[in-house]
Parts: sequence; C-alpha cells; structure tokens
Amino acid sequence: MATKVAIVTGGTRGIGQAISLALAEQGYSIVTCGRDREGLSRTEGILSVSGTTHLVLEADVSSRSEIERVVDQTMHRFGRVDVVVNNAGFAPLGPIDKVSDDDFLRTFQVNCAAIFYATRAVWPMMKVQGSGTIINISSLASLDPFPGFQVYGASKAWVNLFTKSIGDEGRPLGIHAFALALGAVETAMLRSAFPDFKGPGILEPEEVARFVVSLVDPAWHHASGSTIPFRK
Repeated sequence: MATKVAIVTGGTRGIGQAISLALAEQGYSIVTCGRDREGLSRTEGILSVSGTTHLVLEADVSSRSEIERVVDQTMHRFGRVDVVVNNAGFAPLGPIDKVSDDDFLRTFQVNCAAIFYATRAVWPMMKVQGSGTIINISSLASLDPFPGFQVYGASKAWVNLFTKSIGDEGRPLGIHAFALALGAVETAMLRSAFPDFKGPGILEPEEVARFVVSLVDPAWHHASGSTIPFRK
C-alpha cells in the first residue's frame, strides 16, 4: 500500500510543526507550508532528522493560487492526499471599534478562505481514493470568545459550520472532517495576544498533535462533521 500523505498548513512553528512531526512518526509523508522562511527551515530540519519523506513549501494559504500550488505539488510528488490539517490562523485582538478593515479581512482570508480553498482543491482526489480526512483547527473562542476576540471567534464559528457541512457531504464518499476547538495552547499566537496568560490549563502543541493523530483513526468516523472541544 502506498505511503499515506498529509498536508499541514501553518507548519513553521508551534501546533503545525508538532502535528507535522507527529504524523511523520506515524509513517506519513508530510507536506507542510507557511510564510516564515526561517520557520520552514527549522521544520524541514526536524523532518529530515525524523527520516520521513517530506516537502516543505513557502506559501500564503489565504491565496487561492498558492494553496492550489501546494496541492498540485503534493500530487506531482506523491500522487495522493490522505489527510489535510488546516492549521494556519490569524487572531487579532482588540475592541470592535478599533478593529481595522485589514485585520477583519485578513482574519477571514486565513481562517476561512484558506480552509475552503484547501478543501476544494483536495476533494476530487479524495473522491477518487474513496477516503480522506480533513481536520480544521478551530477554537473554543468559536463558542465563547474572550472580549476583543469577536472577529476571530466569528471566523472560527464559520470553521465549525463548514466542517459540519463537508462532514455530511463527504460521509458517503469516504471523506471525514473534524473541527478541533482548542483551548489555550502554548504558542507564539497565545503570547502575542495574552503575554501574561497563566494557569494550569494551557495545552502544549505536542498534546494537540497527539489528538490530531488520533482523529485519523477509523474509530472516529462516526463523529465526522463534529466540532470537538479540546482543553485541559
């Protein structure tokens, strides 16, 4: 059986980097992408040490043409796509009357449009395969956002509903989808928004990665389309 292939967006650091490595350890060939060249170099180094076959690409997934290029290069190199983890995210924080047009648009481009573009691009191949798993990284902010996270929370609520829809649409095709609504995770994004955030309930990226790996197991197929809260 051909080696399975996973695409992970936002793979330059934190959650995306941890997910890429965790899937590599399960035997997946990894395609990961992001905008930070230095971060991509670090991720490539980690994947090289792991010995997995991989492809690391510079790309802005909020651009339709760039995410389609990532999928095209994946197909050219590996000939299949089994898992897509839509992890890239953008999270401006501030009172509603201070949110700029640019931040509003960028939030929905990265958190919503990128997931739509990636899903649409891999769907035909997953239909042909009769299998595939799409995991969209959401947030508990989609259910109860902190003050100042109104735009971010709304974008993640879209992620949850989109996941429900593609989960229902994909089930008869063998395609499964999940939204993983995360609590606080120890990442640069968390610290940029809440530098002094403390508490015992902060997840580590590796904990998230282990749960993501579990979601590709057929034991989760019955829950396809679900938004799954994940917190300590």
